[in-house]
Amino acid sequence: MLKDIYTWLLDNYGPQGWWPLVTYKGTNPTKTGALKGYHPGDYSFPHNDSERFEICIGAILTQNTTWLQVEKALVNLKRMNALNVKGMKKLSVGKLKEAIKCAGYYNQKSKYIKEFSTLFSNLEKFPPTRAELLSVNGIGEETADSMLLYAFGVPTFVIDAYTRRILLNLGLITADAKYEDIKALFENNIDNDLIIYQEFHALLVEHAKRYYNNKNVTKKCPLSTKFGKN
Repeated sequence: MLKDIYTWLLDNYGPQGWWPLVTYKGTNPTKTGALKGYHPGDYSFPHNDSERFEICIGAILTQNTTWLQVEKALVNLKRMNALNVKGMKKLSVGKLKEAIKCAGYYNQKSKYIKEFSTLFSNLEKFPPTRAELLSVNGIGEETADSMLLYAFGVPTFVIDAYTRRILLNLGLITADAKYEDIKALFENNIDNDLIIYQEFHALLVEHAKRYYNNKNVTKKCPLSTKFGKN
């Protein structure tokens, strides 16, 4: 069923071009989030360590906020020449907090970003292990998997609140389903393919923005009619 859901989403929304980069002049194919930085159909990203770093910082900043606010913070960091690990390490904590304040929880996130920057600069090889990322204060399973999938090209499926809402509504998981169990549901039932993993996660987010809000279905979800068990 998951393969059929993926096909339906891709047919209806097309390639999403994740992860968006403020250092790239791409545009959003769906216009439901930030308006720039996307690269639909081009899976060559990231091209360098700076883009990898930017994706990772974005993954930290997007915790408990919207991408529109993250984009503002990233633009601020770009202006400060801090969207690369050397620039970030030189940036004072005070200026970092000022730059990312718009993304919320700036006191905590500034600590997470500084600690991650140290890890990034000390990595002996790419990609880092999941355990290495999870060892950083403030990086949980979703953030670590996002970094691995989009920044380091590791096919590991990302589970977020949007994905949970959709699968719960379809009757494919229970409300108390654990992160690793939902992750296994995807990884055991779809091809272990980087492009599919990236697109499927991004497509689920796009679909949820259209049909789900505050944990409830805002209007009849077409996936329910086609694939729902309830």
